[in-house]
Amino acid sequence: MAVDRVPVLKRCRSLGLEPSYLGIDKKSNRELKRANRKVSEYGMQLREKQKAKFIYGVLEKPFRNYYAKAERMEGQAGENLMILLERRLDSVIFRMGFARTRREARQIVDHKQLLVNGKSVNIPSYLVKAGDVIEVKEKCKSSQRFKDVLEVTGGRIVPAWLDVDAENLRGTVSALPTREEIDVPVNEMLIVELYSK
Repeated sequence: MAVDRVPVLKRCRSLGLEPSYLGIDKKSNRELKRANRKVSEYGMQLREKQKAKFIYGVLEKPFRNYYAKAERMEGQAGENLMILLERRLDSVIFRMGFARTRREARQIVDHKQLLVNGKSVNIPSYLVKAGDVIEVKEKCKSSQRFKDVLEVTGGRIVPAWLDVDAENLRGTVSALPTREEIDVPVNEMLIVELYSK
């Protein structure tokens, strides 16, 4: 399995991204030493794609598959792409506040600590639907890990399309997200331009 081993803060600096979008509250003290070169149109498009891939933890082939699926859906391909990425189970867990970072959310899903509609799911790329009920397994609810997580994520704002019961570590997808509700700093139109070449 491919693993991204690039230090997170270093990658955030190179993409011009705030680490808070990944759930990391550290700040890098270093400035990126970049020559004042003019970035080409292709360079800007590529950077936006790399940003989206990095934030959601998706590799190239699955990302391309998401784009192909987004193109087949009704509406604009760019908006559909962002909605598909946001509907991933690991992303939803992060948004609900059941994980401190997106990587931790992925690990929680991998370790079979979740139930979706009463069934165990261990696929981070599982796409949730409106009405899905997501909860942490009973045996994991009392673990110190989730107590620590809720302490850290208690002040995090939960998006309007999710209903969360933090006490019982349970949440419901009340509706599918719209592009306006996704606060990720990615210009999806540049990604569409890149893939439509």
